[in-house]
Amino acid sequence: MTTIDLSTPAPPPSSLFDALPRRVALTLPELQLVAERAGGAPLPFDVHAPDGADGSPSLENRLGASRGSAQDQAYLAAVAALHDPETSLVRRGLLVDGVVDDGLAGAVGLLATPTYALDIDVSVEAVQVKAWHRANDDAVATLATSDGIVFELAWFPTAAWPDELGRVGVVPEDLAMRESSVPSYLDLPYELADAAVEAGASGRSDVLQVLTAQHADQVVDADGRPFPAAEVPGLLQALGAEAQGRLRVLVADVSSEPTSVVGVRSWVLLADGWRTLHPHQSDGRTRVEIRAVQPTELAVDLAPVLADVAS
Repeated sequence: MTTIDLSTPAPPPSSLFDALPRRVALTLPELQLVAERAGGAPLPFDVHAPDGADGSPSLENRLGASRGSAQDQAYLAAVAALHDPETSLVRRGLLVDGVVDDGLAGAVGLLATPTYALDIDVSVEAVQVKAWHRANDDAVATLATSDGIVFELAWFPTAAWPDELGRVGVVPEDLAMRESSVPSYLDLPYELADAAVEAGASGRSDVLQVLTAQHADQVVDADGRPFPAAEVPGLLQALGAEAQGRLRVLVADVSSEPTSVVGVRSWVLLADGWRTLHPHQSDGRTRVEIRAVQPTELAVDLAPVLADVAS
């Protein structure tokens, strides 16, 4: 199995064009037509036919979340209003004499037959982006969408993968950022971290106060020193209250059956930026390391998980 190292800087490309990913924006009907003409390659998501009599497709599993009927109808109306996919692909030079552009066909083929698979889900406030990264040997293909109508299809050499992963966590420019009350590093019991998130979502600060009193000396900094007990309730409340986004990456080996799911990386977006969450065991108990990260660090954060796939 080919080893892919995301933690080592890529060698310089032989030419400028070798380093540049190719990107194409495709509507859902265009993408489906490309997949059909590329030998019926399956896409990494489903648009299910419904059981109802109207013949409208069900969107229940399309983006991992259920939509209301009004949203379904708006989505269907938007898709129905799109240009004929064959006509638009021909006009753009991506379909010639019924044959799909070689790059497009190869990218869709790679999406269907990879060795490694990364399923990425990013939510920032009301915006959700789904992305699928598929790698095999020295090539990577990615597909991403924020609305299920327009997709970005890209393909590039594996040397460019770290830079592409760095695009995933870029925070929207119009998102208000401020100083966080959560330190750049802390390590704490899992139940405390879970309670902090629950308290932020439900307002149950009383539960958090009880757990904090029991485990305050177990919230430690990067040197293993406990935070002052008086500070712990505030920083835990901030951990739940400041959350305004999440990033989740599922890493799997899909080269054989059954698919081997290797691991998950999760980030949370706080007031001043992203924090990576690393569960680990200490003295027989599950703890969580929470560390500030930049979007460009996603590849390095994923490197140990991907190394497990290749081992």
